[in-house]
Amino acid sequence: MPLLVLGFFALQFDRGNIGNALTDHFLKDVGITQNQFNVGQQLLSVGIVLLEIPSNIILYRVGPRAWITGQIFCWGLVATFQAFQKGLGAFLVTRLLLGFCESGFIPASLYTITTWYKRDETSARFGAFFIGNFAAQATSGLIAYGVLHMRGVCNLAGWQWLFIIEGLFTITVSFILMAFLPKNPFDPVPFTRIQYFNEREKDIIRRRVFLDDPTKEKKSKNVTRAELLGTLGDWKMYPHVLMTIAGLAPSNTMTSYAPTLVNSFGYARLKSNAITSIGMWILTVLAVLWGVMADRFHRRGPLVFAGIVPWAAFAIGSVIGSYHPKQKKARLATLLLGIGFSNVWHPCNASWVALNAKTPGERSIRMAMMIMSANAGGIIGSQLFQSSDAPLYHTGWAAIAGIICFGVLMAIVCNIQYWFLNRRIDKGLATGRVTGEVAEEVAHGAPVTEKFRYRL
Repeated sequence: MPLLVLGFFALQFDRGNIGNALTDHFLKDVGITQNQFNVGQQLLSVGIVLLEIPSNIILYRVGPRAWITGQIFCWGLVATFQAFQKGLGAFLVTRLLLGFCESGFIPASLYTITTWYKRDETSARFGAFFIGNFAAQATSGLIAYGVLHMRGVCNLAGWQWLFIIEGLFTITVSFILMAFLPKNPFDPVPFTRIQYFNEREKDIIRRRVFLDDPTKEKKSKNVTRAELLGTLGDWKMYPHVLMTIAGLAPSNTMTSYAPTLVNSFGYARLKSNAITSIGMWILTVLAVLWGVMADRFHRRGPLVFAGIVPWAAFAIGSVIGSYHPKQKKARLATLLLGIGFSNVWHPCNASWVALNAKTPGERSIRMAMMIMSANAGGIIGSQLFQSSDAPLYHTGWAAIAGIICFGVLMAIVCNIQYWFLNRRIDKGLATGRVTGEVAEEVAHGAPVTEKFRYRL
């Protein structure tokens, strides 16, 4: 877990530090406009979406130890050398390359977590994994506040030093994971051949997971065609997909523009980066709390709904605030609290989707679909704030509120669909009107009620 969290921490550094760079004359230095910047952010998300499923198919075959460490090294190189970009072409190519290299890391890590932990341990671990994301966003503002003051050192801009330092950190992380990340529960040994567990402990690790959920047994080295097409054609996935797109599109906007918004409230240009981190620290604590509660109460759906509703409420508050520009403290509080709830529901939603998978291959594709959805939201979110709408962004905030409200609707649909499906399963079991796999289990006297019910 600490190694995967560290990898996510590095990923978010390299993906999100460009929002801090904006406060250090990044657009002027590179020679691009705000709208061109938005297109570059879209390309990063496009790169991730295009290679997400292929990346997870490769992961399934070669394993996380080799694939994840290789990915981190590759995007670390791109992240470091983006410090020397100049002009629109270089900016667009760099963002697309970064997206290609980062694609697959998050679903690969989530899938890896599901292979090591029981079902009722998954949500808390997903929440802990996302600490890497949220803590990176929180600390990046504080780090940027210091590093951006280095403008002029060795004739480099502050944002160039930010990219170089954080990119080199990522390359270092790749070597750490290469040395210490265990292969899998069957062979929990890293490249360095360090023995973390004795033989009895290895057996316990495997058996506790498979006794809890026999579907986690990997029966093939490859994701089958049936698993791929079956998962892509599963209608139950698409309310989750739409909710993820709607809930995270505005979050992507905040990643790029939150420091700029704080600056527009009258706070100093570089100090705005540090202030923005407050919202991310709130989010970090809440995300872990949400994951722990999901496993404690064995409920993900209600917590997903309870997390996305405040995000919509604070977004509506920001719409109202945009028409009262003098209320700067109230606008700042609303913005930071909105950031605090922006992603709190996302790890729970991902674990909810993972827990309702029937095979390891399906689980792998489901995780890829979830992160594809998150980055599809990024494509939308990159265009919500336009230069013609600055600095109050009346239209942008209205669009954000509307999109999140649609996400709330999808959260309701997700909960209702499983409630109705479970009622139908329970009714079929009670009346003996069951078919297929369920009927076969019943015939053998197996306790199938919980096995075939969908997890809420």
